[in-house]
Amino acid sequence: MIKTPECSVVVIGYNDDIRLPRAVRSVLGQSLRNLEVVIVDDASTDDTERVAGELRREDPRIRYLRRDVNSGGCGAPRNDGVEAARAPYVMFLDSDDELPRHACKSMILEIERTGADFVTGQISRLYEWNGKTRPYYPELFARRRTVEGIAEAPEMFLDSFSTNKLYRTEMLRRLPFREDLYYEDHVFTAELYCAARRFAVVPWVVYLWHRALEEGDARLSISLRIKEMDNVRQRIRAARLSDAILRENGLAHLVPERQHRFVLQDLRVYLNPLPSRDAGWAEEFVSLVRPYLAELDPAAFEPMDPVVRVCCDLILGGRTDELLVAARSLNGPRAAPRFAVQEDGRTYWGTVPAEGREITSLRMAELPYTEARLRHEAAFTGEGTTIKLTVRTYDPFGVLAANPGWSAFLRFKNHEVRLTPREQDDGSHLSEATVDLATLRHGRLGFDGRYDPKIAIVRADGRITSDQLLVDPAAEPVRVLVPWHEVTVGAEGPAAFLRVRWRRRGSVWKMPRLLWRTHVKLLKRLGRPHVKLRVYKGLIRILPPRENLALFESDVGAGYTGSPRYVYEELRRRGTPLEMVWSVARARRNFPPDARLVRRMSWRHIWTMARAGYWVDSHGMPLAYPKPAGTRYLQTWHGQGIKSTGFNSPDLRADFPGPRAQWRAAVERWDALVSPSAEFERTFLPANDYRGLVLRYGSPRCDVLVHGDDEAARRAKALLEIPPGPKVLLYAPTYRDQARSSGRSVRADLTMMAEALAGEWVVILRPHPVERYRVPQHLRHFVRPAGWYPEVNDLMLASDALLTDYSSLMCDYAVTGRPMLFLIDDWDEYRRVERGVYHDLPEIAPGPCLTTTEELIHVLNDLDDVAASFTAKYVEFRRMWCSDEKGHAAAKVVDAFFEPTRAQVPVQVWPPVTARRPIRLPLLEWPW
Repeated sequence: MIKTPECSVVVIGYNDDIRLPRAVRSVLGQSLRNLEVVIVDDASTDDTERVAGELRREDPRIRYLRRDVNSGGCGAPRNDGVEAARAPYVMFLDSDDELPRHACKSMILEIERTGADFVTGQISRLYEWNGKTRPYYPELFARRRTVEGIAEAPEMFLDSFSTNKLYRTEMLRRLPFREDLYYEDHVFTAELYCAARRFAVVPWVVYLWHRALEEGDARLSISLRIKEMDNVRQRIRAARLSDAILRENGLAHLVPERQHRFVLQDLRVYLNPLPSRDAGWAEEFVSLVRPYLAELDPAAFEPMDPVVRVCCDLILGGRTDELLVAARSLNGPRAAPRFAVQEDGRTYWGTVPAEGREITSLRMAELPYTEARLRHEAAFTGEGTTIKLTVRTYDPFGVLAANPGWSAFLRFKNHEVRLTPREQDDGSHLSEATVDLATLRHGRLGFDGRYDPKIAIVRADGRITSDQLLVDPAAEPVRVLVPWHEVTVGAEGPAAFLRVRWRRRGSVWKMPRLLWRTHVKLLKRLGRPHVKLRVYKGLIRILPPRENLALFESDVGAGYTGSPRYVYEELRRRGTPLEMVWSVARARRNFPPDARLVRRMSWRHIWTMARAGYWVDSHGMPLAYPKPAGTRYLQTWHGQGIKSTGFNSPDLRADFPGPRAQWRAAVERWDALVSPSAEFERTFLPANDYRGLVLRYGSPRCDVLVHGDDEAARRAKALLEIPPGPKVLLYAPTYRDQARSSGRSVRADLTMMAEALAGEWVVILRPHPVERYRVPQHLRHFVRPAGWYPEVNDLMLASDALLTDYSSLMCDYAVTGRPMLFLIDDWDEYRRVERGVYHDLPEIAPGPCLTTTEELIHVLNDLDDVAASFTAKYVEFRRMWCSDEKGHAAAKVVDAFFEPTRAQVPVQVWPPVTARRPIRLPLLEWPW
């Protein structure tokens, strides 16, 4: 090699000749070309030497070192590699892992930019059996930052890997790895954090940690040999050495933070599979771990998951039998305890209120009924095609006693067996069930798949709570042959819950399956979008539309909601002689039983679009489909507000002709547009270049908000299990264009809110339909997820106040006159980089604009006075957006569009003939 490399990547391996080439080629393929690969062979007995030789002949950047004797760990080969490195910077790579393409270059640029002693980046686990990746503690790497010493960010003790970092070589030579223990990474990183005056953190993935299916203990890496008791000893030894290093370097105050890492990560490695270990192993494990846990600072346990804290308390108490029970609640279904006790408003695991076993923060005792937790432990046997189960149900929070008249069922997917539980002396309930697998049916062509049986407890009012069944982790699975299938019933996962797997077998089903596959392939070919569009265009050329057929659609087929719903109901109320059909994207939601439905983009839907004399929707009929000549299209639109729309929105503001031309053609299909306000017309119409009929009578969807509907509010509260007493806050944030489906639109700290407001308030969380956010179980007592709820008007009527950010829902909610709060911590980013806006929200908002959850809590505790201070701005906001909401918009729209001779209010065409200059849109911010 002529010139000095910029980076040396030390690849260590032992008896891994098969995977070594993949690791080395991930280095050779780096975008940084001027580097070297130092392969250190830890005295392998396989073909590693030959494979390394072949790799060297392929690329002169590779060097090969071989140790004479296997070191038994990773420290010695890494030290050898550092000693041989010729570059100013070093990275490490294990032979079974990979580096992403830009890892070396991006980290060198970062270390040179920041002057840091080392750079650390996101490590991502790559599961080889499914190709999925999962970042390791992504919150540590959430943002790019420079840290002036570990005391500034002690949470980084969780990052104890040596492989996701780039180092200055001169520094590494002063910090050699220990060669006499496993988990030398932990000790090394403790020394590294003590020595580093500054380090940099980058948010991108710099290391791919391959996780393969276990192939026997001989091929497992050290970190995965957790069945070996010596592995436990070595990890505890590494932890003690790391603590000592911090104390020796004057960082004793950070020892609890590092010990927190042991409890959170290291101990959890053994607790997760503990239920599958035998009692002898568990006893020895407890005897090894207990002394070190007893040394830990109490602060190390404070931020822990309550169930982990319970496990630690049981270890300290030497209660191995109870530990095995508790460890099953760490994973999978995270089962409830067998027993719990409540005292002075606190909840404790077990039968005694011990401080180390408090689980109040899990809020299991406060959940609504459908979220309530019971624990079901089952034993199962097989006889022929029959499975027999004995189920013991524990009710630690008194759910069954508080709901008399309940009934219990065992559910095997679509099959249900009624149970007759018998109460036992300890308060648990015992029941038996028999399921003949040969009688279960899963479709005409059988079933390839799996499901988890559950126990469903049905209350007298029909509400259901259900939980999975825990089984003995050591129980042998039962395999049953039934017609066309082999069925396996057994334990699944570390928690060992019951799972049923079905696999088609035999030759009887192959012919119908082959015919079915041929049929499906043919249908897919005929159902391709371009084929349907071509057929549709042919239909509208030869078939005239039917004047008595109307096609309705709301939210791109999401459900029976929005203005199309209320126009439809007004037409039905009048008995208008129209055949009305609804387009539905997925399952039907909230539709009247007699409503006619077609699945969106099915052949039947294509036919209905081609024949309908009327189209009514709130977003847009399929964009590429021209409107048939003679069909009239009523566009009701789904909201108004401050956000940019149409050609000003992020997906259309770039000057790409395809999408803009498609949207322009889509808008030109509209024959009439429902306008809720003059302000809507001022921004929306020019932004979409709409030049057609405008019906400004208010929004049909807002009529019910004008008149109110106590029954709808009662129905929403009942379905969401909101008890009488607490006030209801509707939290409805909008999505972020650059982070759709990420859950990042939910910016309020719901945990903080629950701690401060539970009992006085209940939150209904209504994310935008494109968002994905799962409410954690410990918040279900306070937060009611309502993304599934079909009609948002019901939620508005059921609420006492609205919390939003930039959602158009604010303009509808203003009709109610109830308080509104705005959490806009990303206002500058949203208006400049994200969506762009037409209005300065802090200037016009009819309620306080907040940037922190603390401010939000303070306002909610003084809501009446705060709302009163915004009276004048609220009046002005309603004048701007709601002055046309009189409560009869649906009737006026039907008059004007379907029965124009009855229209009593004149309609207008945009733009007015007096308009001469284009409208100026204030505060529209562009991303550049």
